[in-house]
Amino acid sequence: MKITAVIVEDLSVAAEVLERYCIKSGRVQVIHRFGSVEEALPFLTEQVVDLIFLDVEMPGASGFDLLDKLSYSPQVILTTSKTEYAYNAYEYNVTDFLKKPFTYQRFLDSLGKLRDEAERKEETEEVSHIYIKSDGKLIRLENDDILYIESMGDYVKFITNEKKIITHNTIKNLTSKINPAVFCKVHRSYIINMNKISDVRENMLYIKGTMIPISKANRNIVMSRLKII
Repeated sequence: MKITAVIVEDLSVAAEVLERYCIKSGRVQVIHRFGSVEEALPFLTEQVVDLIFLDVEMPGASGFDLLDKLSYSPQVILTTSKTEYAYNAYEYNVTDFLKKPFTYQRFLDSLGKLRDEAERKEETEEVSHIYIKSDGKLIRLENDDILYIESMGDYVKFITNEKKIITHNTIKNLTSKINPAVFCKVHRSYIINMNKISDVRENMLYIKGTMIPISKANRNIVMSRLKII
């Protein structure tokens, strides 16, 4: 089965090269090309893809802004002419960093780093717990004990029925590591346990009396996961 992908690249020549390489590889089906984050975001809010070829510097929002707004974590191959974004690429847990201009062989090397979707699901969906580092120790948290996770800049706060635990991490990094069958990113600052929602009102949801915002970009994803009868 081919990998489904989109290309987000403002330079048409660079986008054409990428699409030509995808076709030549026989492994990647490009289902759409976009020239900006603003064009890509509505599509990616509704459509889940396996892979995004993503430029960093574009008119308007940057490639990293797009990753901040997505409610799921596709694999990402960054394409940019500047090596200074390599650290950010690591922070966003991207699959690879392609420095322009790149050869077809280098492109194939990137594809070789992609994980099989079944492998990715197995890594997360069977996990019933996570370990987080706090106060110099590793703390085990069962998925069912976590109500929600809240961003605090360079830190995140795990909220359970009994306690609050703060650890050095980011919402973006956690999105690719937690069980997607249990958790959902509802806002750039919040990941929630879908099983803990008590009610939803307009663009807010409530967990144990706490009001949590649902961003416009994430609302459709959240509503599609609710068992509405």
